[in-house]
Amino acid sequence: MRIAPVEEPFPPKIEALFARMIPPGLPPLRVARTMARNRVMAHAMTEWMGYELSTALSVDLRAREIIIGRTCALCGCEYQWGLHMAVWAERARFTGEQMRSLAHGSSADPCWTEPRDRLLLELAEQLHDESDVDDRLWGELRGHFDEHQLLDLLALCGWYHAVSFIVRAARVEPEPGLTRFADVATPSGVER
Repeated sequence: MRIAPVEEPFPPKIEALFARMIPPGLPPLRVARTMARNRVMAHAMTEWMGYELSTALSVDLRAREIIIGRTCALCGCEYQWGLHMAVWAERARFTGEQMRSLAHGSSADPCWTEPRDRLLLELAEQLHDESDVDDRLWGELRGHFDEHQLLDLLALCGWYHAVSFIVRAARVEPEPGLTRFADVATPSGVER
C-alpha cells in the first residue's frame, strides 16, 4: 500500500467523519480509512457518495450497480468492484454470468438479455474508452432514461472513475472476504 489507512484509536475528528460516512454498527472499511488521511477531502466526498448511493439518485439500484460494476472493472479496481458485488449484487439481481461479464466481458455478452442493461454497459464502456457517448448510443439511452437520469448516470460513471483512481493508485488492500475478479473468471478451457 502507498497510503496506509488510519488505524484505531481514531482521533475525535476522524471518528466524527466516520460517523457521517459509515452506517452505525459497521467498522470503517480500508477505503474510508485511507481517504480519511485527507479528512477535508473525505468529508467533501461523503456528501457526493451519500447521494450516489441513496434513493435520491434518479436511477434504480440495478442501473446504478451496472454502471458502478462495469466502470470499476474497466478501471481494474477490484476493491470497489468486489465491494459492490458483495453488498449489492443480490439486490441488483445479478446472475453469476452477469457478475463475470461485468468483470471480464462486455455489453455484447449473451447474459445481458434486457436492452436497457446492455445500453448501461455500453455507456460505461464508451465513457471509459472515449470520454464521450456517440449519437447512436445517446439516442437509444434517451428511449429508456430522461435527462435527469442521464446526468446522474454520467456523473456516477465519472465518480467511480475517480474512486477507482484513488483506490488503485493508493494501493488500498482488499477487505477480507470480498469477491475478487478471479472468483468470477471463466475456468481455463471453458468457452464463454
